[in-house]
Amino acid sequence: MTAELVRGQNHTLPQTRLEIRVSAGSPVVAGATLGDENGTVRGVEWIAHPGAHRLPGLEVSRQAAAGHRLAVDLEALPDEVHRVTVLLALPTGAGGPTRFGATAAPFVAVTGLDGTEIATFTLTGLDAESAVSALELYRRQGAWKVRAVGQGYAAGLAEMLADQGLAGAAELAASIQEAVARSLARSVAPPPPRTPEGDRVRHASGPSDAHPPTAPQPQPTAHPSTAPQPTASQPQPTAHPPTGTGTQTAPAAPTAAGPINYAHPRRQHAAPPPPPPAAPSAEPGQAPQPVAGDATGWSMDERLYNQIWGMFEDLARSAAAYRSAVDFAESRMGQELDRSLSDPRNRIGGTGDRAREEARAKRDELIARAREVLDRDLAQLAAEAAVVEPALPAAYAGWDNPVWHAHRIPMELPMALRIGDLHLPERTDLRIPLLVRLPLERGIWVDSGRTASEAAALMDTDRLRRLAMETAVLHAARLLAVYPPGEFSVHVIDPAGSAAGSLAPLVDAGVLAGPPAAGPGGVASVLAHLTRRVDLVQMAVRAGAADALPPDLDTGEQLLVVNDFPHGFDDRAVTQLRYLADEGPSVGVHLLMVADREDASAYGPVLDPLWRSLLRITPVADNHLADPWVGHAWTYEPPATPPGSRVLEQVLAAVTAARRAAGR
Repeated sequence: MTAELVRGQNHTLPQTRLEIRVSAGSPVVAGATLGDENGTVRGVEWIAHPGAHRLPGLEVSRQAAAGHRLAVDLEALPDEVHRVTVLLALPTGAGGPTRFGATAAPFVAVTGLDGTEIATFTLTGLDAESAVSALELYRRQGAWKVRAVGQGYAAGLAEMLADQGLAGAAELAASIQEAVARSLARSVAPPPPRTPEGDRVRHASGPSDAHPPTAPQPQPTAHPSTAPQPTASQPQPTAHPPTGTGTQTAPAAPTAAGPINYAHPRRQHAAPPPPPPAAPSAEPGQAPQPVAGDATGWSMDERLYNQIWGMFEDLARSAAAYRSAVDFAESRMGQELDRSLSDPRNRIGGTGDRAREEARAKRDELIARAREVLDRDLAQLAAEAAVVEPALPAAYAGWDNPVWHAHRIPMELPMALRIGDLHLPERTDLRIPLLVRLPLERGIWVDSGRTASEAAALMDTDRLRRLAMETAVLHAARLLAVYPPGEFSVHVIDPAGSAAGSLAPLVDAGVLAGPPAAGPGGVASVLAHLTRRVDLVQMAVRAGAADALPPDLDTGEQLLVVNDFPHGFDDRAVTQLRYLADEGPSVGVHLLMVADREDASAYGPVLDPLWRSLLRITPVADNHLADPWVGHAWTYEPPATPPGSRVLEQVLAAVTAARRAAGR
């Protein structure tokens, strides 16, 4: 049974290879310190944090996130380590809460590699604290235990590290926050938290078999429902122990009559049914044949969603294991060469040459063995992708998937939407769909700047901006195509009218809420309309009087596409845009910006919170996104229709026909 700990309570750990899961109401920094028998941290090399995320037997995330998974192998820790303390801190300068009392209480769970919870702890009672020692794993008479701590520090990380005896705590705390600030804008938020019943089924010979030599690799699970919230991006995890697959509430499309329900349509509160059994292996000892939907969930869409995030995590951890093994092999070769050549006698004759050859041979052998494991894992994932991709519903499928040619506008909102693909250099043809939960819980920014990536720097400015707007149009079209008729509207701000060609498919199909707004007057009119909607719905929800909204108010989801920001925006319009980015998603108003950040540099840091609040994607392939598990830089491939295909026009025609049939 799971032990639900309270502050100060301890519990014996039945195993030494563990995963520590953190769920918080807003992004937090997660780290861990190693302590000796007196609990003293002997130096910075005893601290795992985003700037140095891996120690022997310990691995933490590289960026701030609302959900974390820390890998711990107690047997791999140095002998002098007697305590592992898990630390949480709020990132500074991120535009989020500055104290834990302003957000939901963090929730921490210690689990086995199979996802089974051993002990949980909810950190209640925090107020002005911005850093907290959540729990500690400690050695007592040869056995390891976990203790719920919950000790908060109002002065933040520096005070917490100093309390553990670390010299130079303030300098290290500043460097940690700096490392977090560098990765905040590029991290993919993970999906929301799951119970053990919601974990993805793992194949015995699947990718999770490989582990790097320096840290344990926990069995990955489909962090999609708690989790990729990636940061690709995904919903923020709950801060409380989940009772099922459900977590945080978010806006949903209301019905035409009656009170508006802003609860997330896919948040359940009971354990989902188990996945279908895996197909038998072709031969004994081989991995089972992949099956589309081999994850738990209430529907096939949810199972596929969880499966895709499970594949995402499998690939991230398999690549991490391989890269760690390569680093270890290179480091070991260097150490052996240093030892050999430090003896002057080995510098004479062929002794030194033989030592170098032997060291290189050992390195090559280690790397070859690691590559063999990686290739096996990649082959299994490729086989899984081959059966999953054809089974995807339209919302999860690429534009080249035949499912779009037979697509019908649904009567229910799907769980998520595909906004591109991700891949790693170890195997570029193995693509993982990047899914974001619906309704959108975070705006999207299509970066049209030439400094966005090396590929962008080589493109003509006008062509790059046109491509960025075309990418935004594809995203808007997908959103229109997956929402029930009349429950999603698209507004466009194009101050100079420069995107007329890119917007032609939306305009010609008649799916926009109105003509693209041009000039300062058009910008002001659209922003005033949407800010009024946000204000009215917020007031109605707070007052519990949703049925008192004006009859002319469109309570469906709204998307605002902004081109060439900040052209045509005065100070008031900029303020309204920031307001929509911050407050809009909670009441069904979402932002899709096409902008070059350099164009807005005159505003200085006042717009930094705006950029950080949006999921940044690019109109050309670029490796700017990081996964929420090991922080790899993933290459993002934007969506694109096949050359010569008219699938976009067909889909928009279906949207128009569905609206007419519904009388909208």
